[in-house]
Parts: sequence; C-alpha cells; structure tokens
Amino acid sequence: MRGIVVYDPTSAVTGGLPLDRDPHLALVAAVLAWGPAPVGVRAADRAQIGLQLTGHARCVAADVRHRFEALPADSELHPLTKAVLRESVNRLSTGPATTVARIQNRARLIQALYRALDRLDAAQNPAPAT
Repeated sequence: MRGIVVYDPTSAVTGGLPLDRDPHLALVAAVLAWGPAPVGVRAADRAQIGLQLTGHARCVAADVRHRFEALPADSELHPLTKAVLRESVNRLSTGPATTVARIQNRARLIQALYRALDRLDAAQNPAPAT
C-alpha cells in the first residue's frame, strides 16, 4: 500500500488522521545520514523532502498538542512536553526547509516529537501489571 504525502500546514485536512510513522522515520534516518552536500539528491528532491517532513512534523505536533492538553497540570510530563511543543513552533516557523541543514532540523524535530508522543502514550496507557 502506498501512502500519500499531504502538505497541510494548518492541519485542516490531516487533523485526526493516523500517523504514518514507519516510512517517515525511515526518511528521517536517511536524511540524518546525509553529509553536508548529499550526492544524488537534487534541489527539487530536497524541496519535496522538506515539504514532506514539514507536513509530517505538523501532524505529529498536533497529536502531541492534543494529548498535552489532556494532561493534568501537575503531570511530570507537562514541562518537557511544553518545551518540545514550543520548539516545534519555533522550528516550523522558519520557512521552507530546502537546505540540508533545515531539512535535517525538521528530521530531528520529528524524532523529538515522536519521543514526546511515546512518553505521553506510555503515561496515558500504562502497561498492565503482571
């Protein structure tokens, strides 16, 4: 099954859709393995990868934000999650990710957002005691 890349900066379309995590994390790993001037990656390809990572980061950030809002104010996850969300706003407001450095920043942001999402999931759905 092939996924569809959606550029939806306001989350008007993608809000509430399940995240397509594995292919995006594979792309993140590939992008982070690039050197400063990746061979064989054209400028047009970098632009498309930047759009894809930006769109996905916005979707993951929206999911993290939704779960963050459900946290009790005294949750130990509150300050860390708030910091990750603040950083996501800062990084996503820098304009298009077309340079290698900006694309790699979006990739690292996706990693941070998924770590936050995993912590929130673990806190909100604790594993049953055995």
